Amino acid sequence: MGAAEMYRAVILILAVLSMSEAFRLRARFPRPQSKDFRHHAKRYVCRYCNYETRSFRQKRYLISTKNWEKSGPILFYTGNEGDITWFANNTGLMWDSASEFGAMLIFAEHRYYGESLPFGNKSYESPKYLGYLTSEQALADFAVLIYHLKATIPGASESPVIAIGGSYGGMLASWFRMKYPHIVVGALAASAPILQFSGMTPCESFYRIVTQDFKLDGGEACVNSVMKTWKTVKTYGSTVSGRKKLSSIFKLCTPLKTQSDVSKVEYWLSETWVNLAMVDYPYPANFLEPLPAWPIKVVCKHLQDDTLKGDKLLQAVADAVGVYYNNSGQAKCFNTSQQAVSSLGDEGWYFQACTEMVMPLCSDGVNDMFPETKWDFNEFAKECQRTSKVTPLKHWAEEMYGGKKIDSHSNIIFSNGLLDPWSAGGVTKNISDSLVAVIIEEGAHHLDLRHKNPLDPSSVVRARNTEKFYMAKWIKEFNEKKKKKLRLRNSHKTAKTKLNYVSIF
Repeated sequence: MGAAEMYRAVILILAVLSMSEAFRLRARFPRPQSKDFRHHAKRYVCRYCNYETRSFRQKRYLISTKNWEKSGPILFYTGNEGDITWFANNTGLMWDSASEFGAMLIFAEHRYYGESLPFGNKSYESPKYLGYLTSEQALADFAVLIYHLKATIPGASESPVIAIGGSYGGMLASWFRMKYPHIVVGALAASAPILQFSGMTPCESFYRIVTQDFKLDGGEACVNSVMKTWKTVKTYGSTVSGRKKLSSIFKLCTPLKTQSDVSKVEYWLSETWVNLAMVDYPYPANFLEPLPAWPIKVVCKHLQDDTLKGDKLLQAVADAVGVYYNNSGQAKCFNTSQQAVSSLGDEGWYFQACTEMVMPLCSDGVNDMFPETKWDFNEFAKECQRTSKVTPLKHWAEEMYGGKKIDSHSNIIFSNGLLDPWSAGGVTKNISDSLVAVIIEEGAHHLDLRHKNPLDPSSVVRARNTEKFYMAKWIKEFNEKKKKKLRLRNSHKTAKTKLNYVSIF
């Protein structure tokens, strides 16, 4: 086993060992369940998304000029913590808007994710190489790429650029406009929890929204059933016969051998409920897994009898989980390791979470349906030192990007769906005339960025119209300034020419 493989193995083992208490300490955005992120990205190909794949300085980007008119706008997607093709396939708003704006589309991959590995196979060997994995370095990459595109694509030098992103990518889009206002004229930051940091948002808010989603779609009975599950799983997991029963009821691919294995089941269940809240879309979708419309409603149909106990309760929960992992009915068994640290994308994000992206999460088991887990920064720091050999910077995001003190900036749309637990850390009120909050009452995680659909609720239709209104406004303002500068240059030239013919006598 080489150094890189050994390092990854240590991370995985330690992450699993600490999972019983710390499995929710590191914030995590929605990700495919497949261990092979690239396979998942290619599995669900977007029929609208025709692009060319290019690279620049070891970083990959996707480009589409099908609808672009020279000097027309560039819609620039600020890549997330994963393979960029997956995000391109799931950001339909850009594809739907390309012809309307005559826009070029760029999807830029974030360094250290997908195929953009700055040190090749060594990129994940140790913090020595991973230390260059930061949001500010990624933003600098995007800035350099835009300069490159404008310098090498005929007709692009005068194109206005709008940054667009969802989730972590949405955070980057907003920060990109803040840090590089001379490069991007505006930003659409969808489901971007830029306030989900220490001292800015209560750590318990996230899991309370997940619980509210289940209560909204399944009532108190559904929430009560989930709450009862944790104690039942622990009780069964404490004995050999109980672990055997858990393995059988949940149809696990690998039988549970130890209590540590049972902790993985807790983590697996918890992440399943969270993911369902994030992708509770109004139509069938396969953003993470192939799911029916309003999947929480379907899940909660299995959890309406909150008097169930023991085997019957666990079977009801297993049937509910099956909606998420086996909606197609083809899965023969469930793999609880799907949510473990299983890919470079996971490792990269966990490294960022242990350095700059310190986003406190906690639950109390009373006002939410999850087991009590307290946020303790010191314990979190110890875990990061143990697993990733780094020390987190508690307030770095606020110090770097401003936190709540961003009123001096301009031209950013912050959109949030109220079904999305990440809306707790989002900007949900207007800060100024050009720092605008768009609320989507029936929206889950960046629903507005997805392709338009006949089943879209009216709130997301309104949100997209508002977003396009502001994007059109930014483009118009940019072009008007460009024309004004051109007139000024011409007037200066004319004045200079006339001056040459003025006699001093």
